[in-house]
Amino acid sequence: MPLPKHMPKFEKLPALLLKPVPLFLLRPIAQHITTKIGKKHPHLFARLGKHTSTRYLIKPTNIPLVALLIPNQQTPTMQIFKPSQTPAHDAVIEGKFLFLLSMLDGTSDGDALFFNRELTIGGDTEAVVCLRNALDDVEGSVAADIADVFGPAGRTILGFLRRKEAQ
Repeated sequence: MPLPKHMPKFEKLPALLLKPVPLFLLRPIAQHITTKIGKKHPHLFARLGKHTSTRYLIKPTNIPLVALLIPNQQTPTMQIFKPSQTPAHDAVIEGKFLFLLSMLDGTSDGDALFFNRELTIGGDTEAVVCLRNALDDVEGSVAADIADVFGPAGRTILGFLRRKEAQ
């Protein structure tokens, strides 16, 4: 799997697009996506075993938001916060948006991203490894499943991001 060597010039674009969007609009969208993924890939969260109650903080470093994932098998939740309101968490996964997306898309190796310092993890590292392994075992692309929630526009944006990542 190719590892992106640098971030494209547009790396600030996600932050510019998301900055004016209020949290009260993003939160139900994030929850809807998480519910859809949980229904489409129930084995994803089941594979986490004792880590289904772990609070994973996902920190895209070039977006002014953080996400808190609690992968409960029956009712997975995803909450969105401003970085200044970072909630209590057990594990942290931090990196630029495209690197995080490439992991969901199955186009980048999480270990390679970590060892190349493109991705940092903290807290309960066992839980992070379990999540990474569960994502690796998903048939298809979780990123594509997320894009599908938004229909043709989502698929177009994902295609654009994939092309930028490959550059």
